[in-house]
Amino acid sequence: MPVAVMAAVAGVDVVAGPGVGLLPLVSLGPAFSGLIGGWRRTALIGVVALLLCVGLGLYNGQFEERRGFAALGSVAGVTGAGIAAAVMRSRREAELASVRSIAEVAQRVLLRPVPLTAGPLQAAVSYTSAVAEARIGGDLYEVVASPHGVRVIVGDVQGKGLAAVETAAVVLGAFREAAHDEPDLVGLGERLERSVARELEGEKFVTAILAEIGTRHEAVFLNYGHPAPMLVRRDGTADFPQPPSYALPLGLGAHGAEGPNPFRVDFAPGEQLLLYTDGVTEARDDRGRFYPLAERAYLLKDSDAHQALQALRADLVQHAAGPAHDDAAMLLLRYHGHAHGHEQGKSAPAG
Repeated sequence: MPVAVMAAVAGVDVVAGPGVGLLPLVSLGPAFSGLIGGWRRTALIGVVALLLCVGLGLYNGQFEERRGFAALGSVAGVTGAGIAAAVMRSRREAELASVRSIAEVAQRVLLRPVPLTAGPLQAAVSYTSAVAEARIGGDLYEVVASPHGVRVIVGDVQGKGLAAVETAAVVLGAFREAAHDEPDLVGLGERLERSVARELEGEKFVTAILAEIGTRHEAVFLNYGHPAPMLVRRDGTADFPQPPSYALPLGLGAHGAEGPNPFRVDFAPGEQLLLYTDGVTEARDDRGRFYPLAERAYLLKDSDAHQALQALRADLVQHAAGPAHDDAAMLLLRYHGHAHGHEQGKSAPAG
């Protein structure tokens, strides 16, 4: 771009003649270079601009008057400013790269890659943050292969930004520890409630759904005010199991309400379970229509769980037709058969 601009100015100046006075426009070359290039390139473009300015000034006879020297001063000044801008931009880019690398480490610590397989399940995850350039946000998920079965959590923290990330870290830390220790899902939920209530202040809360899948071809759920999971049967039909009674989100148990009651749902080999946050079902198209998740269950037919979930995510992004207004997390669990224990499998990057 800088070279093209200087070539255009030189061409027009030669054609138009000395009376037009386009010589100062040569400074556009180093100006553009300072915006898009490094300081060395900007300095080189500045030298070329000065030589071009001298050549055009001699051709037009402008050094016989002050205009030629004014143009040289203009080019030199803009070149200096462009070099300074390039140096400052390079420093900011280096700082941004450092911050991004720290954010990626934080993501791996907070939202660790889910196992490819856990017990009798194959798992895949997709996460989209509503904050531009962010990899983490207020949604959370985890899969733990415990001695009591495969235990899963998907949750949504009230609010956004760093405060939501901090709350998500509290919930995930408590879940990862309690999932191995608590013998039943109700005890796990009560322990999460105590941890969240102890850490959170004011009216902050976390909607969440806990699931436990053992060897009895069934899933046990605890729903803390979270959207119902989608269960895709072998024939492709989709069900949304509802809790027998609705409970308050995590963090609001101190208000005296009873906790959620566990409920069981048949979950057999060949079936799929999709846990998600409201950023999925509340995504709107340009006409204000919510995302029809039940009608998109057929997108999960791919034999590879990660490919199937990516197809669903691509359809969600296309439906939203614009930047996401809320974090959207999806965790897909496929019951692929019996397992010889509950060893955690090899990890794969989060989608």
